[in-house]
Amino acid sequence: MKLKRIRDLREDRDLKQKDVAKLLNMSQQQYSRIENGVNEIKLDSLLQLANFYNVSIDYILELTNVKEPYKK
Repeated sequence: MKLKRIRDLREDRDLKQKDVAKLLNMSQQQYSRIENGVNEIKLDSLLQLANFYNVSIDYILELTNVKEPYKK
């Protein structure tokens, strides 16, 4: 599953793939494969990205167009 929104969120912040890969403790190549839908993202990495970008996991997975995370 190609995760277009993680690419869009990264580009909106002018980050490079290597920057986000470092945050997730993976190589740039591994992160690129996730962005391009070659590899699936692990749940803990998905949660890290949602927290980092301050969006919901549902937004990243394109299940909603509401960016704001859910209230705790």
